[in-house]
Amino acid sequence: MSWDFNTTNAYNRSVQDTVATTLPSIPTLTTVGNVCRPGMSPEEELAEISNTDFYIGLALAVSSSIFIGSSFIIKKKALIKITAYATRSTSDGGHAYLREWLWWAGFLSLSSGEFLNFVAYAFAPATLVTPLGALSVLVAAILSSHFLNETLNILGKIGCLLCILGSVVMILHAPKEEEDDTLDELAVRLATPGFITFGCVVLVASLILIFYYAPRYGHSNILIYVAICSVIGSLSVMACKGLGIGFKELFEGTNILPDPLFWILAACLVIFITIQMHYLNKALDVFNTSVVTPIYYVFFTTSVLIASAILYQEWEKMGANNIIGSLAGFGTIIAAIFLLHAFKDLDITLSDLPSTNKESSHAPSVDSMNHISEREDSQMSTETIALLNDIENGFNQNETR
Repeated sequence: MSWDFNTTNAYNRSVQDTVATTLPSIPTLTTVGNVCRPGMSPEEELAEISNTDFYIGLALAVSSSIFIGSSFIIKKKALIKITAYATRSTSDGGHAYLREWLWWAGFLSLSSGEFLNFVAYAFAPATLVTPLGALSVLVAAILSSHFLNETLNILGKIGCLLCILGSVVMILHAPKEEEDDTLDELAVRLATPGFITFGCVVLVASLILIFYYAPRYGHSNILIYVAICSVIGSLSVMACKGLGIGFKELFEGTNILPDPLFWILAACLVIFITIQMHYLNKALDVFNTSVVTPIYYVFFTTSVLIASAILYQEWEKMGANNIIGSLAGFGTIIAAIFLLHAFKDLDITLSDLPSTNKESSHAPSVDSMNHISEREDSQMSTETIALLNDIENGFNQNETR
């Protein structure tokens, strides 16, 4: 029997068939980011990583709001405690609060909240993290009613409920896609004509507001100071998100310190936050806090949403139902913030609302009856005095004659 080339190929094929039928199938391994997972495509692996980052950013944003809202109450308690022994109040330039450990606890809570908010931008979209900042107002309102003995009327309670519902709606409809993983990808987005145009418009508008409108109308129009810190704040959030991406790369082992974009973003963040806080403090100093807070929240969040939409094109990845849901959630939060601040000084409870009973609604109350009686007595006394004056004048005329 001759062993030729064709016989060798036939033998090899028979061996391969035998091995394939006798050995169990081995699942395929997909390598993504130095991690091998059986039976997963690269798209599925990236989707899982994106969802994980989304929920990490969500948890960080909610935790940030809890820390920031709590810090307001802790610092307020410290200032109340200080007024018992301080010779000069904080508003008069006193610094007794620096010796109070409770104030430092509030400062630590505020710093922790801001740090968590900073890190949240590295994991979740800005369209989710920024609106959830309203939860800090909710936390402060609830805690102040328990620890500062401040009353939370029925409208405030409705506002708290709406704030929670609006936040849940935004969480359900916010984009979960991964945006940028590296500073190089972010640099490409920053160089797009759309964002360059947006940045130039913001800077030119800010300069006009700062040097022309603010000196003339800043003390009479609340929108001037609020508009400055809002549009500048949109750029500070984009810089903050870029720095978050850089630190995320750094912790993963990539040396991003030689990258000039990292330091440019850091410098821009410092400058933008300084301007933003300066004009926000001026607005709070001139106008009522209950008016400034809701207007600033609406302007600032809207500016961030516009900047994020231009830079990351998040809305292009969302369906119509998610876009409508996000806008509805944002509108609900706006209504909640308005109710919490605009009517917080009103002493209104559930018993003050009109009754649903038809008879009782038409029947006059005791207070209204007393008011009517007092008004009638006043009219009668006025008429009596006028009649006595006429009689007296008549007697005087007779005597003269």
